[in-house]
Amino acid sequence: MRLLDTVRFAAGAALGAPLRTALMALAMAIGVAAVVILTALGDGARRYVVGEFNSLGSNLVIVLPGRTETGGLGIGGLSATTPRDLTLEDAAALLRAPGVVRIAPLVVGDAEISTAGRLRSVFVVGTHADFRQVRQVNVAQGRFLPDEGLRHGGNWAVIGATLREQMFGAAPALGAHLRIGDRRFRVIGVLEASGQGLGMDMDELVLIPAPVAQAMFDTNTLFRILVEARDRNAIPTVKREIERILRARHDGESDVTLLTQDAVLGTFDRILSALTLAVAGIGAISLAVAGILVMNVMLVAVAQRTSEIGLLKALGASAAIIRRSFLVEAALLSLAGAAGGLLIGYAGAAALRVALPDLPADPPAWAVLAGLATALITGIVFGVLPARRAARLDPVEALAKRH
Repeated sequence: MRLLDTVRFAAGAALGAPLRTALMALAMAIGVAAVVILTALGDGARRYVVGEFNSLGSNLVIVLPGRTETGGLGIGGLSATTPRDLTLEDAAALLRAPGVVRIAPLVVGDAEISTAGRLRSVFVVGTHADFRQVRQVNVAQGRFLPDEGLRHGGNWAVIGATLREQMFGAAPALGAHLRIGDRRFRVIGVLEASGQGLGMDMDELVLIPAPVAQAMFDTNTLFRILVEARDRNAIPTVKREIERILRARHDGESDVTLLTQDAVLGTFDRILSALTLAVAGIGAISLAVAGILVMNVMLVAVAQRTSEIGLLKALGASAAIIRRSFLVEAALLSLAGAAGGLLIGYAGAAALRVALPDLPADPPAWAVLAGLATALITGIVFGVLPARRAARLDPVEALAKRH
């Protein structure tokens, strides 16, 4: 019997029992769909985190007060307990470090803003004109904060796109006055819509000069300092110089933590890659369960088709042909289930992208190929036992059991 004839025979046998075929294909489909959806979720989370860190710029060094060895580093807030605060004078001193292009000090706090009878609480960030280049943000209307140095600043405000819509509606925002806390600011710029960035929703931020923010929140400390190096190769030198300068300014104490994009990103990438493999393994387990179901149903099929197998043997079909026919049938059922699983998986991934627009939940190619290959191999491996049992049937005894 030629291979094409074997395929036709196996397909006819599968279609002859539609309910049994549908159940086996559904089991495989669920397994493949689980692999596709779970890996899309895991890989999407990894790429989202990578994209968030890439938005910071590849030459960035983040200076945080405190040492992670003693104070501990909170990944969510990227902050640590500190024996000595960072100041604007510290930030200005870092500009003298070789390889440093620009710096952006950050002062953060919550405040109420109001204009034209509208009132809401917002996240206020005090910073410097260089924040725009360091953080790679774009201005949609007006201009960014002017460069007035690190000691002085006017009552200027740059607001996010969502905040502009909520506070001003159809009215023009540029040149309008905005009360933040107990101070009155003039809006000079509106940022382009950019969404979340490392826990900050740039679309709902208010940016003001750092000295003004310190006066508003009655503090002399900085939340962190963003330092942009000349290029990636300069980052090790910049880190050493930052540590040297701040140690000298802090009475010989090494009381800051330096983070780079590569260090943080590498950690997240390893964690989320492992998570993606773990969830793919969970999906593979469901494929193994589906394979066991295929084996059990095929064993039942052998018992139900005993007379058919006996007739084939009586007509001259060898044990190898019988065995191959059952293996081909198992492979066809696995492929049909895998194809259905791919459709379900891609539909599920699309639903994830609709529900979570910021998450690039596209199933990776390796997961799709692995799911297909695992489904096919599982179906064939678990089809071996039923195929061998069918091939060993004695034709006379098999025909004798014909009802």
